Amino acid sequence: MPAALKSIGFIVTPVLHPTRGDMKRILVEFEDSIEPGDIVLFYFAVHGTQWEDQNYLLPKHILKIDGVNLNRSAINAQNVLNTLSDRDPFVTIFLLDCCRNYHKRNTEIYARGDSSDSKSADFKPMDKTRSLIAFACASGTIVMDGQGQRNGLFTKHILEHTTTPNEDISLMLRDVRQKVVEASNLQQIPF
Repeated sequence: MPAALKSIGFIVTPVLHPTRGDMKRILVEFEDSIEPGDIVLFYFAVHGTQWEDQNYLLPKHILKIDGVNLNRSAINAQNVLNTLSDRDPFVTIFLLDCCRNYHKRNTEIYARGDSSDSKSADFKPMDKTRSLIAFACASGTIVMDGQGQRNGLFTKHILEHTTTPNEDISLMLRDVRQKVVEASNLQQIPF
């Protein structure tokens, strides 16, 4: 993905297996580099989870998923989107190729479903004006890793379109969604 993005003019700062400190440092540097009117693309392909109504980007070392640990050890994805968008870019493209396993604070309170119930009334989609947000999978689900492949299904199919000149990104993501759904036999549905 970094090579494909560089080839179409994006400035790329790849970070492999980041700690939370790495993630915070890179995000501050990224935020500071944004000028009003820029096209901003944030791409994250590591690990993620959904805790109640929030999506979190997970660093490599997080061991336990609970609300307290996530606030101390992970990065809230909506906060990242808000911060980047507050720099007044032309558009923010936010691509998350990570799982969205769903966790609730106290599963005993929610006796009607288990802790991975993806149809929770608590789910609140991410949004921000002048943003395009795409998840590799729907809320409460996991991504297919693309066994034996360099990339997961979502990234694999995005890469098929990334260097195509003048391709409408909304149409591209619609094609990517369809290809991921087909390749995963309905097991992964991008959102």
